[in-house]
Amino acid sequence: MKTQMHRITNWLTLTLLLLVCSVVGLAQIRSAAATERVAQLRQQLQAKLDAWHAEGKFPGATLGVALADDTTFGLAVGLSDRESKTQMKPSDLMLQGSVGRTYVAAVALQLVHEKRLRLDDKIEQYLGHEPWFARLPNARAITVRMLMNHTSGLVRYEFKETFTKDLTANPDKRWRPEERIAYILDSAPPFAAGQGWEYSDTNYIVLGMIIERVTKSQYYDLARQRLLKPLKLTHTLPVDSHVIPGLIQGYAGANNPFGGTDAMMVNGRFVINPQLEWCGGGMASTTEDLARWGKALYEGRAFDRSLLAEMLNGVPAKLGPDSKYGLGVIIRPTALGISYGHSGFFPGYLTEMLYFPTRQFAVALQVNTSVPRATGRPLLQIINELATIIAAAQPERAKP
Repeated sequence: MKTQMHRITNWLTLTLLLLVCSVVGLAQIRSAAATERVAQLRQQLQAKLDAWHAEGKFPGATLGVALADDTTFGLAVGLSDRESKTQMKPSDLMLQGSVGRTYVAAVALQLVHEKRLRLDDKIEQYLGHEPWFARLPNARAITVRMLMNHTSGLVRYEFKETFTKDLTANPDKRWRPEERIAYILDSAPPFAAGQGWEYSDTNYIVLGMIIERVTKSQYYDLARQRLLKPLKLTHTLPVDSHVIPGLIQGYAGANNPFGGTDAMMVNGRFVINPQLEWCGGGMASTTEDLARWGKALYEGRAFDRSLLAEMLNGVPAKLGPDSKYGLGVIIRPTALGISYGHSGFFPGYLTEMLYFPTRQFAVALQVNTSVPRATGRPLLQIINELATIIAAAQPERAKP
């Protein structure tokens, strides 16, 4: 009897061992196959970047990808510095421009979930006691939501001729929020609050003021504590000084209105103080980190997921056919279905970041020039072509 039980035990042990080995072997095969697919995808994307660079007139570019399974990687092409002939690297940082306001929107939505901020509150509730408030166009009719989706009627301060003249005259100035919005006070709004749409950094400057008023904290501290640290975005940092560690050279063209020079850095120092952008953008990153951010943001991991529908409830926007703008997000139709993301400009840099919900991947593309037509074709067209390559390499998934 004992001999029979011993044989059964040995058989069960052997069967279990074979089963474990089979599962481990299958997992290793799948892992190897996945690694090979990513390697092939990287080669295809690099070839596309190389061909695009050859036909364009831009110094260099970086591409970041965050796949559905959270695999991420970065690629690069061209030069990060024309004078020194330095090759671009995936680890190089560039300024995101207006893409940076996606972080501002995420912080605001966190505060909405905490009931410290309400989307349909009039901004007068937060800023009405300021001596300049009544001079703000549409002041008493604007809500927090209108700031976030650009329906407030507040126009752009940064393209006012008086602002660019003042910036050129005093490039080292550290700008306070009140000094930024002073350029639009007493101006006639293009439409009544909530009755039109116009893209404007000013909306997010005012939103930043409200965020700091509500939290009694600096916005950049909030971004670090609430977003960058918990999401492990270790290659993303606020832009709050002339010197940004890891930032590569950007080219804006001779006589550009923001500093007047082509190369935007001299001896590693920006020719104007990029701190001026603040909540209108104000972030630098690698494109790999930016793609990781896009995936986390639009999958509801940057704020409570219950508010994702609010973010993605867009209004018609003047950003291309059938485009909409939500709460810090551009919503566009593409060949791969709807996309969520944002475009960015800062003198010397252009950025596009897109997330495709039916495929659950994000892609980011940056170039170190803002010279018109230097990229040959619009960045949005290029990033959509790159996205098509990525989509072909992975199956379509249900919307999360």
